[in-house]
Amino acid sequence: MTETPKPLELRIQNLTKTYKNGVKALDSVSLVIPCGLYGLLGPNGAGKSTLMRTIATLQEPDFGSIQFGAIDVLAQKDEVRKLLGYLPQDFGVYPRVSAEEMLDHLALLKGITHGKERREVVHAMLHRVNLWEYRRKALTGFSGGMRQRFGIAQALLADPKLLIVDEPTAGLDPGERNRFYNLLAEIGENVVVILSTHIVQDVMELCRNMAILHRGQVLFAGAPDAAVSSLAGRVWARAISRDQIEAYKLRMPVISHKLVAGQPQIHVFASDAPEPGFVPVQPDLEDVFFANIAGLGNE
Repeated sequence: MTETPKPLELRIQNLTKTYKNGVKALDSVSLVIPCGLYGLLGPNGAGKSTLMRTIATLQEPDFGSIQFGAIDVLAQKDEVRKLLGYLPQDFGVYPRVSAEEMLDHLALLKGITHGKERREVVHAMLHRVNLWEYRRKALTGFSGGMRQRFGIAQALLADPKLLIVDEPTAGLDPGERNRFYNLLAEIGENVVVILSTHIVQDVMELCRNMAILHRGQVLFAGAPDAAVSSLAGRVWARAISRDQIEAYKLRMPVISHKLVAGQPQIHVFASDAPEPGFVPVQPDLEDVFFANIAGLGNE
């Protein structure tokens, strides 16, 4: 009886990276990332891009290991690259080269050597990311959103088994953002997809598993629903005036503050109403994110 192969997963153990300027970008990061969409959530400077670049074999850690199925990622870089699709936060384009020509060249580099097959793959991908009508337009003339869609197309060439997307919805309008979400959901069933972002809504809408990274450390790893449930009954809200925000921060554990109908509202972490006027609210992933960043999530 043939044994069903186990789904691929990415295992990261004690990954550490300190740059020459003394910044510790990764501090003993350990994660198990299964098949499907995995959200890596954190503010700018949290270490997300350093982690993505290390997984993508673009830089070396000081310490630690990464295993993708049977592949040692740090030792078998060429094997990883055959299975990898990567959309970095910033990527260059070639001036005076059309989208179709560039995608054809990248498909060739990824091992699609048969001309007819490569043409079919490139044409299908241009349709998939809604760039078909711009296929002969030079990449240098693309808008920010179009460049991002081209980046998505090149990342998906050759059906990667490990897909890394770093801040993927930057520059996309709402319609493009929804199309990209649907595309990720479509391919995420049998592929490890790491979605690195600081946009909480991206993770809420797409991911069954997630981690929160801050100052190079993992503050939370697990299911978004479990993270939200952990704050049940401990988030309180109150509308205040703008000049009261700092005073509230000084005397109670404020998770976050935002405008609601033009008026500031604060969310406070507490087991009971911190003061008269506060009402309990149903927590969401944004509360989880800010509570963990503020060091309140495990109190």
